[in-house]
Parts: sequence; C-alpha cells; structure tokens
Amino acid sequence: MTEKEKAIPTAKAGVRRNEIRRRRIWSGTKVAIATVMAAFFAVLFLMPIVLTITNSFMSASEISANYGSVFATNANGGKVYISEKVNLKFIPDLVSFSQYATVLLKSPDYLLKFWNSVILVGPIVLFQLLVATLASYGFTRYRGRIREIIFFSYIILMLMPYQVTLVPNYLVSDWLSILDTRWAIWLPGIFSPFAVFLLTKFMRRIPTSVIEAAQIDGAGEWQIYRKICMPLCKGAICSAAILVFIDYWNMVEQPLILLKDEQMYPLSVFLSKINAGEIGLAFAVATIYMVPSLLIFLYGEEYLVDGITYQGGIKG
Repeated sequence: MTEKEKAIPTAKAGVRRNEIRRRRIWSGTKVAIATVMAAFFAVLFLMPIVLTITNSFMSASEISANYGSVFATNANGGKVYISEKVNLKFIPDLVSFSQYATVLLKSPDYLLKFWNSVILVGPIVLFQLLVATLASYGFTRYRGRIREIIFFSYIILMLMPYQVTLVPNYLVSDWLSILDTRWAIWLPGIFSPFAVFLLTKFMRRIPTSVIEAAQIDGAGEWQIYRKICMPLCKGAICSAAILVFIDYWNMVEQPLILLKDEQMYPLSVFLSKINAGEIGLAFAVATIYMVPSLLIFLYGEEYLVDGITYQGGIKG
C-alpha cells in the first residue's frame, strides 16, 4: 500500500471529526439561543407579578406619586390623557406594611371578599370533579350513538365562551328563583363541561384489558370506578382541579350579573374596580389573591405534568 493510499483513511477520519465538531457547536449554539429566548420571555412574563409584589410594600404616597396619573380622572369622572411617562419602580424607597395592615386588620371587608371567593370556588371545584369523574366513567364504559351525541354537545358547550351562555344562565337562574344566591354561581360551575371532556379523553386511554381483568376477578362497576379508574386518573383529576380553580378564582362576569348583593362579591370583582384612592390597597390585595393560586400550582405541578404525559397506565 502506497503512502497516498494510507493517507486517504486518515483524511476521511479527519473530515468526519470536523463534521462531528461542527454539529456539536451548532447544537450547542441552538441550545444557547433557545435558553436565552426562554429566559427573556420568562422574565417578561414574571415582571408584572414581581412589580405587583414589590409595589405592595410601598407607602400610599409613593404609589400615588408613581402611578397616580394612570388613575386620574377629570371633573366629569372620565379618564385624562397621560402627558408624562409612568414611573415603573421595582424597589420601594421605603418598605412599608401599611397596605397589608389595612387589608388584613383595619378593613375586614377585604377579608370578607376573600372568603367569599373561597366559598364560591371551593364547592365548584369539588363537585365539578365529582360530577366529571362519574360522567367520564359513563362515557368511557358505555358507547353508543346517543352518548356520542351527548359528548359532542359537551364539546360544543366547552368551545363557547362563558359570555355566550351568560344570558341563558341568567334566565334559568331567574326561573329557578336562585338569582342573588350562591346557587346561581355554583350550579353552572358544577355542571361545566370542561372537566368532563378532559377526564373522558383521559379515561378512554386506559387499556380495556385492565378493566376486563378486573371484571374476570368479579369487580363490579363501582369497584372498577373507585379502585382502577380513579387511581389511574389521579394526574388528570389534579390537572383538571388546578385549571378549574384558576378559572373560577378569577371570575368577574358571573358575580356581577348573577349577584345583586355586593357583600357576596368575591375579591376578583374588587380588583376589577380599582379607583384612584385604592391603588396601594389593590397591589396588596392582588398579592394576597395570588397566594392560593401559586400554592396550588406549586403543590400540583408534578400532578399537572403527570396528567399531561400519563397515557392511561403507560407513561410516554
């Protein structure tokens, strides 16, 4: 073998190594660019939350000096043109707990509205999941033309925004004589189709062999529902609970339309009616109002991911 023939494999190996090196550099570059973009958007989306939390520790005078022009009104009660730049401050000049003292101690009305939110949302989440698991089990175990039509109707209702069904809900509540009561909020929420759709699609991924094996062992429908479907759907149930809680925790239209007594309004309604004299309180109330959602999300994050990736007994 000549020297030229010996050099050919060496040259090919060098080209291959260079190609692998270029691919690694390009792969690392793409990862770096994706990381920078993800970090940028994460900071961008977290800025309002950080701004709300830090501004809640400002004094009323400092908040008025920074944001008073945003909420200023003219003699007729209308908004005025903002002629100067709004000063967004993330670090207060002097840390003050006066806003929290007012919300938690001096003015019990805010705590009353907070507990109104809990009273309205808690039963909706609990009983909507109960109804959804039972309905989803029925849609999963028993197929047929009528049941498919009903399930398709659920999908259509889920696609409709709540504002579309608000007038029918009002008319039905008036016919049932439950207007200005919590039942006007509870009943439409409990029988909302979202959780039914989500859990039905998940339960139908459970292998039929698992259910058939339970039937061979003598398990009845209730035992299959309680001991097989519920444990396998734990992630999906937690995912639905988180999404339903966040949805109804932030509701505004339902209380405004279906409740006449302002003492029954949840805290979310107060946050939608901020005026110039309550800017500082709004920051403190918004911070307190975020705590349950953040805690539930952080606690159920693993279940939320599991509910998305779990495929009826087989993890993807």
